Amino acid sequence: MRNVAIATCAALALATAGVVAQQVTGTVESHLAAAKKAAGSDFTALYDRICMEYEKPLAPPAPAGQGRGGGGGGRQAGPPPAAQWHAEPVKVFDNLYFVGMTEYSAWALTTSQGIIVIDTIYDYSVEDEVVNGLKKLGLNPADIKYALVSHAHTDHIGGAKYLQDHFGTRVVMSKEDWDVSDRTIPERIRPRRDIEAKDGDKLTLGDTTITMYLTPGHTPGTISSVFQVKDRGTTHTVATWGGTAFNFAPKPANFLPYIRSAERYRGVVQKSGADVVLSNHTAYDGTNAKIAALRTRQPNERHPYVIGNAAILRYLTTAEECAKAGFLATSKLAGTSSR
Repeated sequence: MRNVAIATCAALALATAGVVAQQVTGTVESHLAAAKKAAGSDFTALYDRICMEYEKPLAPPAPAGQGRGGGGGGRQAGPPPAAQWHAEPVKVFDNLYFVGMTEYSAWALTTSQGIIVIDTIYDYSVEDEVVNGLKKLGLNPADIKYALVSHAHTDHIGGAKYLQDHFGTRVVMSKEDWDVSDRTIPERIRPRRDIEAKDGDKLTLGDTTITMYLTPGHTPGTISSVFQVKDRGTTHTVATWGGTAFNFAPKPANFLPYIRSAERYRGVVQKSGADVVLSNHTAYDGTNAKIAALRTRQPNERHPYVIGNAAILRYLTTAEECAKAGFLATSKLAGTSSR
């Protein structure tokens, strides 16, 4: 019998953090400045994606049904040509492999009892990137025991049903995002409801454990996680921020869960000592540049993904400060509209 377990920890403070709405002080400009300082030259793509629009006054919100885009994973009818999205698989750490696309990431974490895939990209790309990618790397896709889905947008959940149907993969997602999936994911690619992860749960497969934290904001039940990898035998701790863009309706109250989650998860990351940050979008963690650097890495050079705990805290500070700027900007707009 496989040594596989989902262990539930005690619920953490996030469950009650939303009882009292957090008050955001300062100005839009002060939070933009804080975000830009935290981003530095390392996380400019993150800043540009979620902060840039608040550098000028917001226009009135679009009519219902015409909300802004924001990384919800929508796409054109029919798959785009592979030349627009195909990326070759890469061994990134001793036990972690990139099996994603040029823009969207999927990660394969190998353990003593099989493989955990983190995010499953699109339905049209999962076979090419994840399944065939593992084969190119000398791994067997039939060993995919779990797929941990960060949130229920089609650019991350789209391939989950394929893995369920072909390999019996167990799909792990928060209850809140299973509910989102039921409402929004087309039936032909919607995975069967499987494991519901709770805040603080541990997904264990063989010698490897992923601790999952509910960080609502991007979606109601976005999962961020912490786990360990090895580089030439040296252990490093990985933090993932499960959902990034502000794809919700631009109303002040919608920014508050995101702000609380970023603040709380920053504490988790600091305590964990994580020195690697991974995103499910290649731009935010610099995956394309870092994979290129891996190809020419010399024996005495630091791993390009190992950036240190302080840098990861700056990443999360950038996200939080951008959300605070969004809160204040939309509050100002709402105040103007109400007069």
